[in-house]
Amino acid sequence: MIVCIAEKPSVAKDIAALLGANRRVVERGVGYMEGNGYQVTWTFGHLCTLKEPHDYHPEWKQWSISALPMIPDRFGIKPIDIDNYKRQLEVIERLMQTATMVVNCGDAGQEGELIQRWVLQRAGCSVPVKRLWISSLTDEAIRVGFQNLRDASDFQSLYEAGLARAIGDWLLGMNATRLYTVRYAPRGQVLSIGRVQTPTLALIVQRQMEIEHFKPEAYWELKTLYREVVFSAEKGRHQDQVKAMQALEVIRDRPLTITSVKKKAGKELPPRLFDLTSLQVACNKKFGMTAEETLTTIQSLYEKKITTYPRVDTTYLSDDIYPKVRDILLGLVTYRHLTTPIVAEKTIRKSKKVFDNSKVTDHHAIIPTGQPVHGLSAREGQVFDLVARHFIAAFYPDCEVSTTTVQARVEEVGFKTSGREVLKPGWRVVFEQDKAQAGKIEGDKDEEAEEQDSDKVLPAFVEGESGLHQPDLREKQTTPPKPYTEATLLRAMETAGKLVESEELREVMKENGIGRPSTRANIIETLFRRGYIVKEKRSQLKATATGIGLIQTINYELLKSAELTGQWEYKLRQIERRELAAADFIHSLKEMVVALVTEVMSGRSSIPPAVTSVPNEPIAPLCPRCGVGRIIRGRTAYGCSAYASGCDYRMSFEEYEQALGAS
Repeated sequence: MIVCIAEKPSVAKDIAALLGANRRVVERGVGYMEGNGYQVTWTFGHLCTLKEPHDYHPEWKQWSISALPMIPDRFGIKPIDIDNYKRQLEVIERLMQTATMVVNCGDAGQEGELIQRWVLQRAGCSVPVKRLWISSLTDEAIRVGFQNLRDASDFQSLYEAGLARAIGDWLLGMNATRLYTVRYAPRGQVLSIGRVQTPTLALIVQRQMEIEHFKPEAYWELKTLYREVVFSAEKGRHQDQVKAMQALEVIRDRPLTITSVKKKAGKELPPRLFDLTSLQVACNKKFGMTAEETLTTIQSLYEKKITTYPRVDTTYLSDDIYPKVRDILLGLVTYRHLTTPIVAEKTIRKSKKVFDNSKVTDHHAIIPTGQPVHGLSAREGQVFDLVARHFIAAFYPDCEVSTTTVQARVEEVGFKTSGREVLKPGWRVVFEQDKAQAGKIEGDKDEEAEEQDSDKVLPAFVEGESGLHQPDLREKQTTPPKPYTEATLLRAMETAGKLVESEELREVMKENGIGRPSTRANIIETLFRRGYIVKEKRSQLKATATGIGLIQTINYELLKSAELTGQWEYKLRQIERRELAAADFIHSLKEMVVALVTEVMSGRSSIPPAVTSVPNEPIAPLCPRCGVGRIIRGRTAYGCSAYASGCDYRMSFEEYEQALGAS
């Protein structure tokens, strides 16, 4: 008997129907379906979890400094203590007793692999295991997937990366949370610390501190109005009001002369297809949806078979998708007015910005499947519309534009203005109706105004023309950075806290992001749930006093460094690619936990959690070797805080103190 294990009952039902396993052996949601030589069963996501501290040693049940660090000799798993979870696990254990082969039909990702492997371990599976690996849940995709089942060994490194992630989160979360709670928290309060959660909170707190301590400075901009067009002085800002007034007087009552008119033709490429993060960003900006809400919605669309696998971090398609494009477009019947011009062409456009095998690993970008669409909720309709329009636009011509730059002069003062005209809209027609109907959420007004300003069409200026103008000196003030929204926080997590506008550069930096696309929404929700952040003015994220206090209490840089956490994420990806042994990564984390406990217990810094201002404490010097980590005190010597990322810099206590004294 071949046993197939899906991750959800709904997916198991679809697989069973295709395989002819139509006899239901189900009671109160627990059981399996059988027939045609198959038994198809399911999990409810995780049925097993890593053991808790007291499962290894009874004395670890008490939150005590003396028990730290808690590092088990060997990690183990146990069933999750929920009644129907345990009963379903018992069903799978019984099926294993008569199985001749198992097909792992779990979600085709790292977490899905970990869920299934733990269940198979717990159920005592001893027969060959195959893997169903698909990017959509359409009947065709499932059928083709079963015709091309892969060996479980092909995904061993994926499992090892998932296991290393789980063990790393356990080691850091259990030890750091207990350490800081016992050391610093008032009685009854827990200071929750996590590998991804804490650096994310640190980003929000850092931005908030920058805003609260920002001191605005006045500056003056010289502009002038000529033929209903605003020209800006090329000198830009004046920090000195007296000099700004002098510049104004120089040009007052003197004619403006156009010195240069240059037109440049250009093209705008269609917007990229969606990965999960960019979809969450777009839905947050456009509809005010949270990252978690977007993930839940796109997951629902995937399970309804109308979009592809959502938990992806690429915006590209593989070449094998290209032959399917025409059929997918034909399947989007409600968009026929947009797809007809594409499918009417003999050859559909194929761009390297869309199709690139080197940018696709396990899954491609999120696209429609071309299956019939019906019965969607309002939210599902909005998200599907975004995905569908981006897919359609990818096969439209580029938008052709003309950019005009006009330079002028009044006496010795240079002025400049620019405008842009759309010559051929190309892919923009796909979004015209969408743009007219969609509303902007609060906080997007400035972006909309800037976009309209840059798109203005200029009158026909002629080089050498001259005339009267209306100069104006505008006093302005520097502004603080904007608070994070979920959209901008997701981007910051994707690039490990670095401000990156370029889509190309963001693609390169994804491997070093904080967390994974599939986990970031849950991390943000966890911060809300634990009272570390709140939402203000509909979209702005603000750290609470508790959240600020936690970050200021943490005196160990690694725990809150976005950049270094991003490097850990990169190592997990190396494990997936078989470039790094999972054991080496786990060993480095064990060393870090030991150093963490030693460092915090040395008592060099004890900032009370209730503090809400920026701490005035000395910052440890940067490591002279890697330039990333900071020098910290260990048990036997000083070393670099980035040792978990590979830096092996060491200095004895005596050498360090001598160097400190010399400085």
